[in-house]
Amino acid sequence: MNVRFLGATRTTTGSMYLVEVGNRSMLLECGLFQGRRDESLERNRDFPFDPATLDCVVLSHAHIDHCGNLPNLRKRGFTGNVYSTFATRDLASIMLADSAHIQEYDAKFVSKRRAKKGLPPVEPLYGLRDAEQVIRQFVAIDYDRPIPVMEGVTVTFRDAGHILGSAQVVLDVTEEGRSFRYLFSGDIGRGGDEILRDPQVVEGVDFLQIESTYGGRLHGKRGDSNETMAEAVCETIERGGKVIIPAFSVGRTQLVVYTLHQLTLEGRIPEVPIFVDSPLSVNATEVFRLHPECFNEGIYQFLQETANPFGMEHLTYIRQVKRSMELNEMKGAAIIISSSGMCEAGRIRHHLANHIGNANNLVLFVGYCAMNTLGSRIVAGDESVRIFGDPYKVRAQVKSIDSFSGHADRDELLAYFKALGGDIKKICVIHGEEEQSLSFAELLREERPGVDVIVPELGKKVTF
Repeated sequence: MNVRFLGATRTTTGSMYLVEVGNRSMLLECGLFQGRRDESLERNRDFPFDPATLDCVVLSHAHIDHCGNLPNLRKRGFTGNVYSTFATRDLASIMLADSAHIQEYDAKFVSKRRAKKGLPPVEPLYGLRDAEQVIRQFVAIDYDRPIPVMEGVTVTFRDAGHILGSAQVVLDVTEEGRSFRYLFSGDIGRGGDEILRDPQVVEGVDFLQIESTYGGRLHGKRGDSNETMAEAVCETIERGGKVIIPAFSVGRTQLVVYTLHQLTLEGRIPEVPIFVDSPLSVNATEVFRLHPECFNEGIYQFLQETANPFGMEHLTYIRQVKRSMELNEMKGAAIIISSSGMCEAGRIRHHLANHIGNANNLVLFVGYCAMNTLGSRIVAGDESVRIFGDPYKVRAQVKSIDSFSGHADRDELLAYFKALGGDIKKICVIHGEEEQSLSFAELLREERPGVDVIVPELGKKVTF
């Protein structure tokens, strides 16, 4: 079996891995690359293979950096099945439609600006029709249910505990009388999540492809995150400011809402208006309600005995553009949660443009921001950032709470690795900035001397 590493190698975006067994080929993930605009457009538009030759796609979860380029893949000729869990299919259906809408809107917005300068218009990567059509190619499978996906390859999904429906992908491969098990970790959750179940242990692993988003770092303690959020929110409210929270629509938004709900019930933050301003976040929260089978026992019990964990009296979900624009004129303290978490798309950019220049406000990051994204520049302390092509002074307070992360940190990844069963012969470390991946690879070499540990570069082919 050959694997070509075509994305999320020594970086965290654009996950895409071409798996070749005999004369068959499948794609693990088909994510959007996010970063510098020109580089992103080039990498996302063209594939380094012919999409029409693929037998299938296997998807670990529904984050845009893992599934966001599927409509373009279909547009370029892919006609096979897309295998995922049920919750991933439901989330992808709304996320891809939202991505298409954003790209069409942004292309129109940017084209108007370019027209004023005498420049030609830009075209979106794909449209809503492309997104709708690729969803028809999804085949949903529950956890722990093996399914043959192409000649010589059977796929089994195991819970990854990262977001709703997220999975580790187990490939049981048979070729020329030889059989082995290849495990793609997907994105691994931390365990002990407020909402989701812990990652499952996979047995009998021969080869491993493992993420390393936080492969060289440790998160803060979980108990400290609620306290930090409560303090930050209270301080901002006391000075009459607004708390702007960039958050991924799937997973992070629901966790932040649940946390704010708990803090309000405990009297640790005052009741101020809270707005989830993202059509995608609103729709994703509805999908969460449809899949309580993915919840851990604690939140399932909260849902049954206490209240809707994603709703409270002073919380408003906003879909309409007009309502979103009205938030810019609203006086007084408030909390606004909007996507995307890296500030590369969506309504969050409009909220930042309107509020980042006010020293009374707080921009609170609760997740990872890849290098060269708008979010990473704000977190890094840039005094001025460009939003929609225009410069804005950063006068608002900026804080980051990484203990809300849905990714396992260094020690949690190592604990996940140690729990795996099997005689692992080769490991590929992916989905981490170069420093994180290299650091975690060295840790794995120390843990398993003699095992071949590789940190692939973009385009590298590795044989298993």
